[in-house]
Amino acid sequence: MKVDLLVIGASFAGLACARAAALAGLSVAVVEKKARAGAKLHTTGIIVRDAVDSVPWLAEVPPTLVRRIEGVRLYAPNMRHVDLHSPGYYFWATDTPALLDWMSDSAQASGVALHPGTLFEHAVLVQGRWQVPLGDGHVLRASYLVGADGPHSRVAKVLGLSRNEHFLFGVEHEYRGARMASNFLHCFVDRRLARGYIGWALDGVGVGQVGLARRLNPHLDSVDRAALRLDPLLDKISQVVGTGDAPPVAVRAGMIPCGGVLASVGRERALLVGDAAGMVSPVTAGGIHYALQHGARAGEAIAAFIRGEADDPSRWFVRSYPGFRLKRALRWSFDRFQSDWVFDRLLSTAALRRAAQWVYFQRKAGPLPEG
Repeated sequence: MKVDLLVIGASFAGLACARAAALAGLSVAVVEKKARAGAKLHTTGIIVRDAVDSVPWLAEVPPTLVRRIEGVRLYAPNMRHVDLHSPGYYFWATDTPALLDWMSDSAQASGVALHPGTLFEHAVLVQGRWQVPLGDGHVLRASYLVGADGPHSRVAKVLGLSRNEHFLFGVEHEYRGARMASNFLHCFVDRRLARGYIGWALDGVGVGQVGLARRLNPHLDSVDRAALRLDPLLDKISQVVGTGDAPPVAVRAGMIPCGGVLASVGRERALLVGDAAGMVSPVTAGGIHYALQHGARAGEAIAAFIRGEADDPSRWFVRSYPGFRLKRALRWSFDRFQSDWVFDRLLSTAALRRAAQWVYFQRKAGPLPEG
């Protein structure tokens, strides 16, 4: 089978890239190791308003798959809190498995050929065309190859590109009938429970989501992961977030790259997008916005290259990936100087409010409510 573009991974970035290239007239195939795009996810699935405004595809999302959240309630380690809002700003909580399945169907309706349950193992560039053997004995031949296969990208390894080395590790549970203030993303700072990151809770689409992530120690990864349990967080926040006695209806866990965009994300007729490229905010660990936006632009750039209208995107397009310079500096500082004592005392100050407002909304804060 011959195609113009082969995408490895039916992720947010991979599906956005494949769909954009197909709409631009290319023949496109996506190889996905899971049985469906929405299976076995590791993401909370929050989409910021910037993505809703800048990604036209999101205007087509069925309303039943999303719910608006308009504020952040930020808790200090001592559980005092401030409420943060920005006029007109909101987040989407999503039914993430259903959303990715919808995106997969939408991409296929645009002409993308999806190959689920198919493992990518190897690729060789021969006379300007990638040859990718599949497990069933068939060989896919593609003029361009995109790796959108997550933080531990097999494509990056096979092609000799950079690979993620700095991670958060996160766990999230979903509960039916969870109780909390529903119009907030609840964020809990506690170095003992979530070193280098936060705990969180939100009233999502049909379920309450409660999670926790922490910076991994590269020398103690297995210990860190084994020690990351939600029970201590659930006990601490029980006065503001109630999950009842029933067990969670779903559990997610996974690695989140937090080192910023990697040094080498492209080579002749191939590039990485999304988590595979480290395209995740080092501070907030948010990556869906960048995945959808840069994934779609990558698909358009590849289409221009295949039509002979532009140079290989691996030479120029990858330079448009976000640098995250300030956020990488904040990540470095937070890893080294996070202090619960300091955060307890600074929570109600204008300086911390402005910093938190910038992190969550990328803009200045309004009046500080009582907390």
